[in-house]
Amino acid sequence: MKKIKSFILYVHILLFIIYPIFLCPNNVYAREAYIKDITTNIKHNYLMISFKVTNCFTDKMIQAIKNGVNTRFVFLIRLYKVKKWWKDKKITDLKVIHAVQYDSIKKIYKVQLSESNPKEVCLKNIEQAKKMLAHISNLKVINLKGLKKGEIYQLRLKAELDKIKLPLHLHYVLFFLSLWNFDTKWYKVNIIY
Repeated sequence: MKKIKSFILYVHILLFIIYPIFLCPNNVYAREAYIKDITTNIKHNYLMISFKVTNCFTDKMIQAIKNGVNTRFVFLIRLYKVKKWWKDKKITDLKVIHAVQYDSIKKIYKVQLSESNPKEVCLKNIEQAKKMLAHISNLKVINLKGLKKGEIYQLRLKAELDKIKLPLHLHYVLFFLSLWNFDTKWYKVNIIY
């Protein structure tokens, strides 16, 4: 009798641990955000970079955006001078923020891009907003005057979803929102100037 009660207790504990996995959609666990289509070029005496983040939107995230939750993507771009026998030297460190908030009264998505002018764009379509949020286009990294010809440099890129800040301890109640937080690994691109 005691063994049966122990077995039932173990089954309940196991179900308690496994059950939430089946409640969550598969795409929460299966998809991993990543950076692709990385291109660099020189324009107006500046080193420029373009790229986009893929698999960064889940159904829960889209629903939260449509419910008015302010969502921010943070892009970290760092340029290093590569050294053969020593630690690489950081030349520049950029932080670019793309944010979106849905205005339910006007029925528009307000997308804010920290690197562009104008800083805010109003869109009626969530697909357009998603495209703008996940894309960096021709971002000025550094003036070429700061680089030496013939030297090797390395760009390192990372994208992450900024942590949601909810008022009045709601983050304890709405812990499920952490299921759609993401960050990519660091991506590296070598450049010879």
